[in-house]
Amino acid sequence: MTSSLPIILAIESSCDETSAAILIGTQVKSNIIATQKIHEKYGGVVPELASRAHQQNIVPVVQQAISEAGISISEINVIACTQGPGLMGALQVGVSYSKSLSMALNVPLILVNHMQAHVLAHFISRQQEDGTQALPEFPFLCLTVSGGHTQIVLVNSPLEMKVVGSTIDDAAGEAFDKASKVLGLEYPGGPQIDRLSKNGNASKFTFTIPTTPDLSYSFSGLKTSLLYLVRDEKVKDPNFVENNLEDLCASYQATIVKYLLKKFSAAINICKPKSIALAGGVSANSLLRHEFEKLSKEKGVGCFIPPFEFTTDNAAMIGSSAYFLYEKKQFALLSDPPSARLTID
Repeated sequence: MTSSLPIILAIESSCDETSAAILIGTQVKSNIIATQKIHEKYGGVVPELASRAHQQNIVPVVQQAISEAGISISEINVIACTQGPGLMGALQVGVSYSKSLSMALNVPLILVNHMQAHVLAHFISRQQEDGTQALPEFPFLCLTVSGGHTQIVLVNSPLEMKVVGSTIDDAAGEAFDKASKVLGLEYPGGPQIDRLSKNGNASKFTFTIPTTPDLSYSFSGLKTSLLYLVRDEKVKDPNFVENNLEDLCASYQATIVKYLLKKFSAAINICKPKSIALAGGVSANSLLRHEFEKLSKEKGVGCFIPPFEFTTDNAAMIGSSAYFLYEKKQFALLSDPPSARLTID
């Protein structure tokens, strides 16, 4: 395969997805994701089990990515993997494997910030029918909403980002997952709540939007208010949840989305970006997508939301981020460690 652009093998192992992708520059040739089903019966990710599953999955996932891309392993020009943030044991599997392969192939290693990669998923090449691709215009403001993080990020360039707002406790994804446990739904809770909300009355139950300073978020009180509502109402009616499930889901989801966009709207007024973007696993939520697009029209700014396949944790976004680091020759040392609490700033 001949190209002036680097052939990148990207690996993602920050939580409970083992993923490998092959990219030529930012164009994805393969993007393989092995999801760990074992966590479902525990209602959340068990770190030790996640690490073991990564060890089992990483070799076959990488082999499948290389095969599907139609290249040989000797054609790879650079190895990229997630450095953090994430579960330390899970990160160590991906980083250790990537370092070993980098040495074996004698190619550079790039360590990628997982949260920056969510933002740069918008730059994964995917041509439209007319051969063009619309991209966010710098500076843009990105609302990154995942299971472990909720951040408002001002993006001045692919490698220059600043967090202007974030959660002080739970993330929006955690608020969805913990609510699903209260309501007796399967893990992960976000997709379940989104599905049930479609037939629910979002005005049936009232949840107070948290009061937090500046552009910060807090979701701990919101999930506690749902817990107390269910507890108190089940004393009166043991079948309260079953009889009101869709309305509970719709009301709770609407409150989270309203809260997310209330702060983000304030950030738009302050930062005055040229465009806005949505990223992270929770960006797959149908109501959030709809209201985000509505907000962009109200503010008169361009709106960018990645395809569903690039919203959850995946190696393609790691590869896209790595490409910009490759251009600047920002390679890692073999002594560079993974970092569970890696930040953008």
